[in-house]
Order: sequence, then structure tokens, then C-alpha cells
Amino acid sequence: MRVVVVGGSGNIGTALLRAMAGTFDFDMVGVSRRAPASDVPWHEIDISRADSDVLLRAAFETADAVVHLAWLLQPSRNIPLLARTNVDGSRRVFDAAVASGVRHLVYLSSVGAYSPGPEDRAVDESWPTDGVPSSSYSTQKAAVERMLDLVVAGDPDMTVTRFRPGLVLQHAAASEIQRYFIGGLAPTAVFDLAARAKLRLLPLPSDLKLQFVHADDVADAIVRALRGTVSGAINLAASPPLTARKLARLTGAVHIPMPAGALRALAATSWRLRLQPTEPGWLDLAMSVPEMDTRRALNELGWLPKHSAQEAVTALLRGLAEGAGAPTPPLVPR
Repeated sequence: MRVVVVGGSGNIGTALLRAMAGTFDFDMVGVSRRAPASDVPWHEIDISRADSDVLLRAAFETADAVVHLAWLLQPSRNIPLLARTNVDGSRRVFDAAVASGVRHLVYLSSVGAYSPGPEDRAVDESWPTDGVPSSSYSTQKAAVERMLDLVVAGDPDMTVTRFRPGLVLQHAAASEIQRYFIGGLAPTAVFDLAARAKLRLLPLPSDLKLQFVHADDVADAIVRALRGTVSGAINLAASPPLTARKLARLTGAVHIPMPAGALRALAATSWRLRLQPTEPGWLDLAMSVPEMDTRRALNELGWLPKHSAQEAVTALLRGLAEGAGAPTPPLVPR
């Protein structure tokens, strides 16, 4: 099976290429704006460019499947620039896949596409995906979901699988995550203490609850999907969901309840002053998205994550302490 991976040099892409490299039934091709040093054939294509459609069609010409992972997270202050890759670029990938006769399209959506949900229960894949309005990441993920709906309606013979993972972590993504979300605001010693469960205090909203999943487990789900014909949306997350108290326990800290409004004001001020790169809408998203029910992944794909949520978080913390990365442009070590 010839599989073209768009965004193959990032967090999930590197994990997917690792997973497929250990098999005999995949002929892999990578697509990204900057090609890494790799044994895999690679196309350098910037999907934000209007003329990339021709290049994408050429790359997809003999593909059996296309996996679309590419997503731009920074610069967070330039929303139109992000949209040119995330929304317009996704449209070009989908259009090229249809035009090239690709029979299986896999897209990595996100828990961030979901509308705010209930606090007392998990939701399945039928929950609305209209996003959280104050988060540009969320609204753009929701916009791409609507485009994918049109692809499904326009080409019912194509198998379209969309995954909605929680926060995707791995050791090798640490330097990328620090650049995109943390900046230089937190010293390395803080991550080292957290990784060794020796952090003293963790100020977070008491009602915060997050779902995590290891990148290798997301890659495993994609491989399972490529080998089958499961269509539609599939939630992905490891157990258990981590509350503020559980995160504090994991890092050895005492949880200090902090009002979400106060934390948002701090995030907004530090973002405006360019002290850290994360727009405050990310906190709105974290406080609003529903807990996902992942039973469809098990029932339809036989997927069970090998890493717990705690293991995924600890892997990232160790990577942050070590300045870990990988030999690709997005994941270059600190």
C-alpha cells in the first residue's frame, strides 16, 4: 500500500513513519514544507501556497491512501497566516486527494474541534464539532471538519477516517512543544523536578480535566485504520483523564486552586508582552472541551493505548528536562 503522509516531519508524523517502518505492507512517502534527512522518499511542498495543488496532485498520483497531519501552530499572533496552512492548505490536500483518485483519506482532527460539553459524562463522536470561539486553533479545526463533511458528501466511495485525539505527547516532541507553547518562561529545572515527582506547587483551576495520548499510540491507530475501511470520526485518548489534582500528584506537587479567570488574565498579559507564545484561547479550550468516550476506537479498530496518560505526560516532562527532540526541522532539539 502506497501511503503519502502530509506533515510527516512533526510530532505525530515521525511516530507514524516509525510505526510503518516496522511493517512490510506500506510504501511510505513524506510531504512537508522542509524535508528531513530520511530514507523515506520526500516531497517539499508548502501547502499554504496557492500553487501547491499541482505539486500535491503529483505526489498523490499513485497513492492508495493519504494521511493529512500538517498543522501550523505559530505564530499565534498571525491568525490569517495560520489559516493559510491549516484551513486553505487542508482544502488543497483534500481536493488533491479526490482529484488523484485516492481511496482512503485519514485526517488528524482534535478534541479541540468539539463544542463545549457536559462536565458529568464523556461524549462520543456524535457530539457537535463547532469549536470554542475564543480559540483560533479550535475554530480552525472546526472549519476543517466542515470541509471534510463536504468531501464525504461529494465522494461517497472514498473512505474518510478522521481521528480526534487528546493532547498528543512524546519524549521527542519536547523541544517543539516548548518552542510552541512554553517559550523561555519556565526554567529547565522546573521540568526536571516535575519529571522526578519533586515539584512543590502546581497552581491550576480545580475543575481542569485533560486527556492525553502518546504519539506512538496515535500512530498505531492510524496504521490500524489504513489496514481497514473504517470511516467516520474516532476519538483517541489514554486513560485516565487527568484532573489538576492528578497532575499535581504525578509531579509530586501540592495543588494550589487557581481561578480560571485569574490564570487566563495572566496568560493573556504574558502573551501580549511576548513573554510566552501561547494565546489565552488555549486555556478557554482546555476548560471547555468535553471528555471523550473512546469506545469506538476499541470496538472498530481493536485499539488500546500502550501508554497511560501519566506515562505520556512523564515522557514529555523528561524530554523537556533534557531538551529532547528529533532530526527533523519541527522537532530539532533545544
